[in-house]
Amino acid sequence: MENPVLELAQELISRISVTPEDAGCQELISNRLAALGFQTRQINAEGVHNLWAWRGTGSPHLMFAGHTDVVPPGPIEQWQTPPFEPTIKDGQLYGRGAADMKSSLAAMIVAVENVTKNVQQNCGTLSFLITSDEEGVATHGTRYAIDVLAKEGIRPDYCVVGEPSSSELLGDVVRSGRRGSLNAKLKVIGTQGHVAYPEEANNPIHKVLTALSAMTDRQWDTGNDFYPPTSLQISNINGGTGATNVIPGELNIDFNFRFNTEQTAAGLRNAIEEILQTHGVTFDIQWQLSGEPFLTLPGDLTEAVTDAIRVETGLTTQLSTSGGTSDGRFISPWDKPGSGQVEVVELGPLNATIHKIDECVAVDDLLPLARVYQRIIKTLLTQ
Repeated sequence: MENPVLELAQELISRISVTPEDAGCQELISNRLAALGFQTRQINAEGVHNLWAWRGTGSPHLMFAGHTDVVPPGPIEQWQTPPFEPTIKDGQLYGRGAADMKSSLAAMIVAVENVTKNVQQNCGTLSFLITSDEEGVATHGTRYAIDVLAKEGIRPDYCVVGEPSSSELLGDVVRSGRRGSLNAKLKVIGTQGHVAYPEEANNPIHKVLTALSAMTDRQWDTGNDFYPPTSLQISNINGGTGATNVIPGELNIDFNFRFNTEQTAAGLRNAIEEILQTHGVTFDIQWQLSGEPFLTLPGDLTEAVTDAIRVETGLTTQLSTSGGTSDGRFISPWDKPGSGQVEVVELGPLNATIHKIDECVAVDDLLPLARVYQRIIKTLLTQ
């Protein structure tokens, strides 16, 4: 059976586009879109490739978003098949990027091809924003491209991000928002000394223990109708000289907040610093906000997405805000941080194998995913 989504996904997977490399993926996509009447341009910076493509004018404006970069494959010898040689085995397409998210990109392109062949787009704008810097630092990827487009007065109304959202069956879960992510690098400052003379030293490990307990034991909130509770997780602790008889002079701790709309990044920063001060900790802390929480409330986009999934798969989808971060955190506020300017959802294949050895996607899910995307386009942009 002919499967154009599979063919394009295989071609994309075969390109070694480990972040921030694109390896020609966007050129391939750009050529396919140009053949459909899309105008295309690159909004590149610092070695990162960002493809902007559009067709039509005015509102409503539906944008598809995604990334061509992938995470490193890890130990290649542990893969059943070479990670950049797409292989079909037992009904699964294996390869780095198969699920995250080259199959989604392929399904989006085929969906648009089918729409333009069978139904003339007769209202609004259809566009693509595709980056090669989503899996990395994400400084010169989608965030950078949005800055350029916003200054030109361009802003979509709706966006479908092709991140792998599904849990057990294609379309069973769609992300309608994400929690915020706030990272901290905490340096606890003490005084180095000999373990036999603790009165002449100041052990930063001992000093910070009660503060860490207060931070990790605290219930920051109980969540709300759309988000789970805010959580704090310590990810790294490093201290000491390696010698058993030396009290360290400093201790370094990394931790992360995943927070909902009950919190603000500023409020969390202030609370942590107050806890440290209350417990008499001498410290230096560096904060890095990866993204504020965003939420797309029920409306035209969520209705179009859930209807498309119901018609094509028979499932009643769950709108969820769980999981990590994505470029949706840049797209939703667009040019006005803190406000929901763009309705955003994340819809893609199963996420069970993303970033893992033997990443794969079910071949039988590829055409249905394209049909879901196609139906969303028809609902929002055709009459």
